[in-house]
Amino acid sequence: MANEQVDEEAPILAIAVAAELAGMHPQTLRQYDRLGLVVPARTRGGSRRYSLRHVAQLREVAQMSADGVSLPAISRIIELENEVRMLRREVSGLQARLRDEVAARRGARVFAAGATGSVVTLRQGTRVRRATDVVLWRPHPSPSDD
Repeated sequence: MANEQVDEEAPILAIAVAAELAGMHPQTLRQYDRLGLVVPARTRGGSRRYSLRHVAQLREVAQMSADGVSLPAISRIIELENEVRMLRREVSGLQARLRDEVAARRGARVFAAGATGSVVTLRQGTRVRRATDVVLWRPHPSPSDD
């Protein structure tokens, strides 16, 4: 059990626990929810459920507020951080797709001219096997040579 990792995005913490972990009063969390600063998930009954990422955000909000940053500015910062997080996930997914595509193309077919001039299909990285037959050419006497 000690080796299992907890999903930071999982909404598992009740408001009292999240407030305790963030060092805030539960009413502050409710206010931040109303303002849209840190919006927790909701249970079917409407109770707030916070994730560990929410707790980290609450700590950041408290620190920025203590540093004199206004709540609208904090809201914009959080919005931009969320956008960056989403874009990083998207980039990661696109990089994985690109790796898969490149790996699939390694075995792609290549077309080349065969020894007789026909089009042949090869695997990438291979070459056309050329004919190694030796042909002797002897000119035929032309009728004018007689």
